[in-house]
Amino acid sequence: VFYVQYAHARTYSVFRQAAEKLPGLDLGFGALTGADLSLLKSEADLELIKSLAQWPRIVASAAEAHEPHRIAFYLYELASAFHGFWAKGNQDVALRFVNADDSMLTSARLALVAAVRQVLVNGLSLLGVTAPEELS
Repeated sequence: VFYVQYAHARTYSVFRQAAEKLPGLDLGFGALTGADLSLLKSEADLELIKSLAQWPRIVASAAEAHEPHRIAFYLYELASAFHGFWAKGNQDVALRFVNADDSMLTSARLALVAAVRQVLVNGLSLLGVTAPEELS
């Protein structure tokens, strides 16, 4: 559970970093829904998108089978994909969530991070677990 909560807290860290590096960038929901998602072309982007696309099916199958552990396993996999993307960004500047030289790509990646955050919040809530913005 901690690993998933850590991923959730990291999503907030990404947004704090974006606000610091790109102070003029609109980080509001409306701006992110208008982000050009066609810019998300890297293998890491697509892996995260594919993982997010599984969420509705996971919830439905967990409910039908009365097996909440399916949600827990999925959240762990999503958190792992998110942490993996973060690590790739540490090695390759082009894969960072926040790129001060490319606000359009940054907006698209922030929309992706916001989607990850929302799924993590929803999944943790279904399991009765809190989703902290920071871990101390």
